[in-house]
Amino acid sequence: MREQGRALQSPNPFRFGVERIAAMVHRPDDMADADPKPRRQVAALPLPDQVALVLQGGGALGSYQAGVIEALASSCIEIDWVAGISIGAVNAAIVAGNPPERRVERLHAFWDGITGGLPSYPIMEDDHVREWVHEWSAAWVLAAGVPGFFKPRFVPPMFATPGSPEALSYYDTSALAATLDALVDWDLLNDGPVRLSVGAVDVESGNFEYFDTRHTRIDARHIMASGALPPGLPPVEIDGKLWWDGGLVSNTPLQHVLDHQTTELLVFQVDLFAATAERPKTIMDVMSREKEIRFSSRTRQISDQLMHIRQNKEATRKVLAKLPRELDNDPDVVALRAIVAEHPVNVVHLIYRANAWEGGARDFEFSTRTMRDHWHAGREAIAETMANAELIAENIIDGRSAAFDLTSR
Repeated sequence: MREQGRALQSPNPFRFGVERIAAMVHRPDDMADADPKPRRQVAALPLPDQVALVLQGGGALGSYQAGVIEALASSCIEIDWVAGISIGAVNAAIVAGNPPERRVERLHAFWDGITGGLPSYPIMEDDHVREWVHEWSAAWVLAAGVPGFFKPRFVPPMFATPGSPEALSYYDTSALAATLDALVDWDLLNDGPVRLSVGAVDVESGNFEYFDTRHTRIDARHIMASGALPPGLPPVEIDGKLWWDGGLVSNTPLQHVLDHQTTELLVFQVDLFAATAERPKTIMDVMSREKEIRFSSRTRQISDQLMHIRQNKEATRKVLAKLPRELDNDPDVVALRAIVAEHPVNVVHLIYRANAWEGGARDFEFSTRTMRDHWHAGREAIAETMANAELIAENIIDGRSAAFDLTSR
């Protein structure tokens, strides 16, 4: 067990692309009722008023998140709010755009479809062999693309007309729009019980923005914008503006969720890049470590800052409680009391930690074998977390706030 949290008291092949994915999906005409069901009780973990799922970007590593989502569903933990960046936005859209009983099926359809171009064949169980297969698979993706996701442009961007979409990226992602339309019920996503937030960056202004179903009607464009990582993938135009991958500014939407918290909250923060790791020994290690630092987005630092701010607010509330009653209605006291008022939040970190054979290509190695490994790791992370759920349960019951990492690896 790495950390128990710090608690403080607080008030309560390409042709198989889209067609393959669509064939995997059963879409009956009579869609299930989108009305939210009464919250189910989870024996190992009493749930607060709201449960949020926060999904970091990380390309092919996103199947780890799918494993987490499947395991949460198996544990009967209902999600009220899902926020994502890049591949996290894709997984988030599949969650919000499907009723609970179909989410895992649709996630399997997506991930089985996009990794179908590199099926799993028996290989020797050896890290050196696995590393060679891993790097070969990534090289194939660079050359051929990913079914139902992106494909190389026939004309390289340096030979395309300046200003045209073809001049702005090496790959064409039009297949992803069809994939998303086959897997996501956009009416349910926008009008259903699960709130969705996805982040993207305005290409011209450089400003970071969240598309949120609370104030924006989201479609495939918004999800694709959140994952439009240059120069590989093209920007996505929405209402006259061009948008790139939100991970260019921040690869985790945790802060957005915390900034808009309105009630007691439990957050499952699923990170695909670890902020800490061993010293690199090879050039491939260097490439891997650079990417980890760039995209980990200092998740632990955000959590530490959260705890520090809440400690300061708690100290301020203690001082306010000692003031004479005649100052209760003083405008400055009333204003200060409103500033320090807060709801408890517990953040559960679920961080993918790479295998020895995974290098700097791990985020674009879309093979079936590796996808299944990542998916299994996500399931195991939830199993280990739930085995230690009493630590989180105590905080939820007592109305305290804390950050947890309850996995051993």
